[in-house]
Amino acid sequence: MRKPIWLAAAVVILISAAVLFFSWRAHRMSQLPAVTASTAAPEAAVPAIRNPLPEAPAAAPALPPLDESDAALRDGLGELIGKPNFDRIFKPELLVRHIVVSIDNLSRRHLAVELRPTKPLPGAFIASGNDQQGYIDTANFRRYVPYVQVLQALDMKRLATLYVRFYPLFQQAYQSLGYPNGYFNDRLVVTIDNLLAAPDITTDIALVRPNVMYQFADPKLEDLSAGQKLMLRMGPGNAAIVKAKLRELRAQIAGGAHDLVPEAGGSSSGSPGSVSSSSGVH
Repeated sequence: MRKPIWLAAAVVILISAAVLFFSWRAHRMSQLPAVTASTAAPEAAVPAIRNPLPEAPAAAPALPPLDESDAALRDGLGELIGKPNFDRIFKPELLVRHIVVSIDNLSRRHLAVELRPTKPLPGAFIASGNDQQGYIDTANFRRYVPYVQVLQALDMKRLATLYVRFYPLFQQAYQSLGYPNGYFNDRLVVTIDNLLAAPDITTDIALVRPNVMYQFADPKLEDLSAGQKLMLRMGPGNAAIVKAKLRELRAQIAGGAHDLVPEAGGSSSGSPGSVSSSSGVH
């Protein structure tokens, strides 16, 4: 008789312990703060596109793959500026990628000169004075004139139409730089605005030469972006022409205000930018 009594007592004890444990656990859970959806970390938002471009019409010729696009873009640019001008100004390889890298760099302090799409400017940089107190020689401005003349004669609406036709390749190249959520046309507009903001200086621009490279003597000028320094190096007359053409291009591609209708056929479709004795168009 004693064994059944002890067994019954043990069962009662176990049941009581279980009831006490689950009662305590339920009480503890009721004291914890409720987890709501608002405590979850939000996903990173994709930036809104500020300057959307129109899509090429369905009848437009298919674009080649990015790494096989040089011939098609060479033909398109050659039609716009003439093949002799293209051969004189541009490098023939990796055009899309080098254009994208340069546009991304121009509004920054550092410019990957070796990745620019253009050939080096003929001649050497010309400075007057000495290493302690020098100036940009006005003769240096003439080195840019042939390039600026080509730009001045360029129909910017036709250039914008060509740009829209090849835009998927520009976008692909831009994302491959490390901007998977970026929109290249927005970056281009930022770069244009940065160049337009370059100071207009009609007086002598002082230089110093602490080492091999020339630098602007004024720290504020030396702190400008690579593209703004380029605008100063080409001289106020050339810079005024370049700014006027940039405004024309901006009107075509910025803010969705463009009226481009890409044609269905054909292709109508770094280091700080210090002034250097070996400086070119970049």
